[in-house]
Amino acid sequence: MKKTGAEIVIECLKREGVRHIFGYPGGVILNIFDLLYDEKDIQLILTRHEQAAVHAADGYARASGKVGVALVTSGPGATNTVTGLATAYMDSIPIVVMSGQVPTKLIGNDAFQEADIVGITRPCTKHNFLVKDIKDLARIMREAFYIASSGRPGPVLIDLPKDVTGDKVPFQWPDSVRLRSYNPRYEGNKFMIKQAVNAIQKAKKPIIISGGGTVLSNAAQELRELAEVTDIPVIMTLMGLGSFPGTHRLSLGMPGMHGTYYANMAIQNSDLIIAVGMRFDDRVTGRLSDFAPNASIIHIDIDPTSIRKNVPVDIPIVGDAKKVLKILVNLLKQEKDRQWEAIRKAWLKEIQSWKKARPLTYHYSEDVIKPQYVVEKLYELTKGNAIISTEVGQNQMWAAQFYKFDKPRHWLTSGGLGTMGYGFPSAMGAQIAFPKKTVIDIAGDGSIQMNIQELATCVIYKIPVKVAILNNQYLGMVRQWQELFYNERYSHTHLDLVPDFVKVAEAYGAVGLRAEKPSEVEPVIKEALKVKDRPVFMDFIVDWKEKVYPMVPAGAAIDEMIFEEEPEKKKKKLRAVK
Repeated sequence: MKKTGAEIVIECLKREGVRHIFGYPGGVILNIFDLLYDEKDIQLILTRHEQAAVHAADGYARASGKVGVALVTSGPGATNTVTGLATAYMDSIPIVVMSGQVPTKLIGNDAFQEADIVGITRPCTKHNFLVKDIKDLARIMREAFYIASSGRPGPVLIDLPKDVTGDKVPFQWPDSVRLRSYNPRYEGNKFMIKQAVNAIQKAKKPIIISGGGTVLSNAAQELRELAEVTDIPVIMTLMGLGSFPGTHRLSLGMPGMHGTYYANMAIQNSDLIIAVGMRFDDRVTGRLSDFAPNASIIHIDIDPTSIRKNVPVDIPIVGDAKKVLKILVNLLKQEKDRQWEAIRKAWLKEIQSWKKARPLTYHYSEDVIKPQYVVEKLYELTKGNAIISTEVGQNQMWAAQFYKFDKPRHWLTSGGLGTMGYGFPSAMGAQIAFPKKTVIDIAGDGSIQMNIQELATCVIYKIPVKVAILNNQYLGMVRQWQELFYNERYSHTHLDLVPDFVKVAEAYGAVGLRAEKPSEVEPVIKEALKVKDRPVFMDFIVDWKEKVYPMVPAGAAIDEMIFEEEPEKKKKKLRAVK
């Protein structure tokens, strides 16, 4: 039976298990939207901006492990997806974005709402397609989902000319995908894995650094086994939070620019780093010439181009983190003479001394709300079980520091690109994937305004996302840099007009709540958590002077950290995170 291109798209989506699409209609994509009018198996969530549609698909993918899908029109509709695609690309998130395009005969003629989206997005997609012939459509759809979800995941764009979605052809579903030039390697080299075993046995001060790849490969259980079998402490990058329980005795938290003192000291004093699914980002390494000066490095990653890209590696293992760790753990368990056990005690004792010397702290006040206190209360009242998304900046770092993640896929943040406006639509996507879970976006008063229009989407579809706005009237992280490194010249970082977020929420039909003093924080959060059918804005008026500490200045080594000064007033007490 012949099907139109639009019908083929819908049928392919069903066969890929897609149940939700995030999108925005337009003229050249109407053939598909017309079919969605009667579609029972796939729900389209109409966002209020195409960027938000892609971020929502991204959040859906991060939380569920499935491929997220977005559908937009041509021209400005397509170009509005670029930030979302770049965000997913930097963090290796599997999404498929389908964009409408002018009819094939008009491509290149500057037709109305034409843009070369394939050319524009080539640098920020894992792969992209322009479908010129309807006979190729089913194959391309199949390949797009395979490429997005296999190997090192990433975003794939499919550009769909209007005549292709309107033409008819006999439908044939490809049983398998064969791409001659694309064959991800999942099994690690056995010789290299044995070398890793030998290195772990000999190491006196080893550490594990786990990144987002551990989460993406569903390797959290294998990572925990490796740490517990060998008694090696674990550090998690910003993208790796949740890959190892944050409350575990071997957890050292996050490294790098705003990482814990003890994580950075452990890296700088280690003699072996086992890097799993991480890419040695500049925010982790600091000054490269002084990064981990005494350490040999085992690097496990499915992407061979990530190995040795930023730092020299002694034992490279190209393969899927889950598969490699499973073999590594089994080999280590077979070792009868575990000489490392006594040595580990001394190493862990040294790390404990760093924890005692510089715990992760902030100065609590009874007069003004500290943003860290808000995050602590969110953690306490959700019992650590919420899915947390963030915007970018101070709110992001405080969430990473003070909310302890014991499970993977409960932490959604733009780590690589640092996209303001990401958190709210991302939380929306995660809530669609898990309607019964508590989903909270920890936001700043600047970044929440980037996609604040998605309040309408949440109200219409009864998406009960909670947004905790840490309202300090500034672009806080930039202001922090200006205070510390630019002689307090606050150039264009004070937000002279911040809207009344309670009234904004209510204007959309959502719930708006506000806390202006510490005693009001807990009641506001409790009230928000009771709401099950609408989004909630929680406006926390926080101390505008508060900064994120510890901090590694740009260009410094990661053990050259600066810390918060002691408060002058004795009535303030130091709060240490347990």
